[in-house]
Amino acid sequence: MDANPTQPKYGFLASAIEHSLLNPDMDEKRMLSGCRAAVRYGFANVCVTPYFVTAASRCLAGTNVKVSAPVGFPHCAASLMSRLAEIRWCVQNGAKELDLSLNIVAVKSGRYDAVYRELCQMLDSAGSSVVCKAIYEQGLYSDEEKRKVLELIEKSRAPYLKISNALTGKKAAAEDVRFVRSVIGDRIGVKIDGGIKTGEAVLELMDAGAQRFGCSASVAIVTG
Repeated sequence: MDANPTQPKYGFLASAIEHSLLNPDMDEKRMLSGCRAAVRYGFANVCVTPYFVTAASRCLAGTNVKVSAPVGFPHCAASLMSRLAEIRWCVQNGAKELDLSLNIVAVKSGRYDAVYRELCQMLDSAGSSVVCKAIYEQGLYSDEEKRKVLELIEKSRAPYLKISNALTGKKAAAEDVRFVRSVIGDRIGVKIDGGIKTGEAVLELMDAGAQRFGCSASVAIVTG
């Protein structure tokens, strides 16, 4: 699969875009087509469910596009042991990046020490060669919970934090990136998702302090 020789309008943003192929009605044919599009435009990775990690890894072998998978997503309702097993399976089958769901019900119960311990165990299970993003599902948290979750993610030394809007339908907003940066500083990367449809929107979020962008409209974004 060769890269596209022409440069689309917002092609310079492609390496920051994570091409999301996570729709619940996704089938293998469409997923593989999305992988080929990711190579053509030079996206950072494809985000696929764990079920598709093996097929995506085979499709993308020999390219610069990585395979990313969400763990415990979106509700984080599974046990820690099942999430650790999911991490190991994804890594063994070719995932190079992981989005790690935090224990939302533990947060809501005020059990921040448990949330932190679980996150650290997930990071250890993934290993240092895998780029992990701890998911901050912002729309479900109170102001106090937001700060505490952000602080424990920063403390965990996760390489990235993901501002997620999966459970609320909220669109990605620059003000959310600025708030996160005001709490965690600049040590770790920030990914954000949620209704990102244009190159202009990516640039606004980038200016606010985000480095990665989860998008299903990836091709439309880079082609303008």
